Amino acid sequence: MRYMKSFHRRLRVLRESRQLSVADIARLCDADERRVAGWESENPKTRTYPDIDELMDLCLKTETPLEALLDFEDAPDAGQLELPGLAFDSQADLGRVLEELEREIERLKPTEEEMEMLRRFRNTTAENRRMLIQLLG
Repeated sequence: MRYMKSFHRRLRVLRESRQLSVADIARLCDADERRVAGWESENPKTRTYPDIDELMDLCLKTETPLEALLDFEDAPDAGQLELPGLAFDSQADLGRVLEELEREIERLKPTEEEMEMLRRFRNTTAENRRMLIQLLG
């Protein structure tokens, strides 16, 4: 998580400077309070990170620039946010980029048939999984 190294500290500073509780942030981001508490965890092993939707909600609803929460200044390509297959800078239309990202996510989503195959694969024995992998390989 190259851009999220200090997110937990930056979020706490934002929250405290605005006199917001963890519950307030959870409501703004439509997330569970325990999840938000994990975003601020000092322990890297228990620390979690927001999804892109939660991060965008946090920025929009607190009127905080994304750059204030993420570690862009250390990156060689500072000023750009990388998303799978996408890049944009402050000049780009964020709405258009998010729509493109959503289309790409939908394209990569497994079908119901693929999900059923995966469920069955996970529920079978280790020996059967090895045999299936050999058959497919």
